[in-house]
Amino acid sequence: MKFATKVIHAGIEPDASSGAIMTPIFQTSTYVQESPGVHKGFEYARTQNPTRDVLQKQLAALENGNFGVCFSSGLAAADAIAKLFNQGDHIISCNDLYGGTYRIFTKVFGKFGLDFSFVDMTNISNIENAITPKTKLIWIETPTNPMLNIVDIASVCVLAKQHNILVCVDNTFASPYLQTPLDLGADIVVHSATKYLGGHSDVIHGAVIVKDKAIADQLYFIQNACGAVPGPQDCFLILRGIKTLHIRVQRACENAEKIADFLKAHPKVAKVNYPGFEEHHGHQIAKQQMKLFGAMISFSLKEDNVSAANKVLSATKLFSLAESLGGVESLIGHPATMTHASIPLEERQKTGVVDSLIRLSIGIEDADDLIDDLRNALG
Repeated sequence: MKFATKVIHAGIEPDASSGAIMTPIFQTSTYVQESPGVHKGFEYARTQNPTRDVLQKQLAALENGNFGVCFSSGLAAADAIAKLFNQGDHIISCNDLYGGTYRIFTKVFGKFGLDFSFVDMTNISNIENAITPKTKLIWIETPTNPMLNIVDIASVCVLAKQHNILVCVDNTFASPYLQTPLDLGADIVVHSATKYLGGHSDVIHGAVIVKDKAIADQLYFIQNACGAVPGPQDCFLILRGIKTLHIRVQRACENAEKIADFLKAHPKVAKVNYPGFEEHHGHQIAKQQMKLFGAMISFSLKEDNVSAANKVLSATKLFSLAESLGGVESLIGHPATMTHASIPLEERQKTGVVDSLIRLSIGIEDADDLIDDLRNALG
């Protein structure tokens, strides 16, 4: 089954009781049992919900995995993955990653004895040098947030397997339409489903997809035991959003290519971070492991200060100043004070998150209108 068919049909059947083509929202907290332990597969809604079950099956199909596990947010999904490990275990992560992930690793799990190293994963030798006998997981973002670096997933997985280390890929920026990390050797894929999977800026959601049943069983246990589950309405909204995933991402990527070219030629722009450029250091790897180059762009200004960035951020009309990404509408943001404010200044600057860096999430509007909006804001 090809992707455009999967998003409509994979894991989804008409409702058996009514024939409803859309999976119903099973808005219930509990289920009636015929006698103790005798039921129709559902006992309590934290543990199972029919709407959530359908979504979990569809997510597994989209990522070419065997098991999907849904959570109340992307960070709840990251939290569950971190709980697979024990005090003293070591995790290697990208040094350029979402600020919320950095925060939960260092401020939450660091207190409970997990050890983290943050390295530049565009050079695989940095990962190899960071491996210790206690390393249990390599956490990849690619493309990275917000610098749009590209990590060679297949090469990292080969290295990890040599040391019996698991690999997790945050696939939020790419979506399964552009990239399927499990096919490249990864063990775990995580999404903030809030973003491209939902696609309409109206739901908070997270998901983990794996092939291995033993890992899945641990995640289902954590899902139930810790209770960070999404409601059925949230699951319904993600199911609805997925149906147009391929069309939305395709259009957004086409827009991003045009906008990146515009920004690259603008006299007030110092640098554009976009893996679609041939001179981008990760271009060839992105070309191999992604279908398209994504719809995220970041750029810095020649006048490198917060004031210059704020002038642009406050002057757009179609780009909305807001956190998040992956919706049908275009968003503009300032990583240093918004999405990555939780990362210390010196760490941010090492990765290139300078004061004038601006991040764009390109939507599905007309590209010419978006370019005009940026032209006016920069002018």
